[in-house]
Amino acid sequence: MNLSLHHVGVLVTDIKEAVLHYLRLGYEAKSEIVHDPTQTVYAQFLRLPGDDVYLELISPDRPDSKVGSALKKGGGLNHICYSTGNIDEECQRLCSAGLFLVSPPVPAIAFPGRRIAWLRGADRVLVELLERSPEGDPHGL
Repeated sequence: MNLSLHHVGVLVTDIKEAVLHYLRLGYEAKSEIVHDPTQTVYAQFLRLPGDDVYLELISPDRPDSKVGSALKKGGGLNHICYSTGNIDEECQRLCSAGLFLVSPPVPAIAFPGRRIAWLRGADRVLVELLERSPEGDPHGL
């Protein structure tokens, strides 16, 4: 298995307001707010000092956003993201293990062109796969 925990995605109504909350908890902003029209979201990454795993705050970019219905249900924990060295092989392996491919690999704005894919298991947990950076850093943005 070639997976490393990269980030946990939390769905919020207002990223700027949510960032202030997490900064008070000791998180540090590690990116600006990024708009990803393909995913129909705004996103910002934070991290605790000395930690490798990010917290991704996401909010819809419009009323019919892909995450809009989840936000109407209360938002909160949205997905778990793992980085991988070979996203195509890992998608196949996870599908063989019983996960369902929701969205095949596509380039992502938040990760300068690196691809992401979305899967869901019988436990209904949404899993994002992220192609590792060219340097091979499993925790790089």
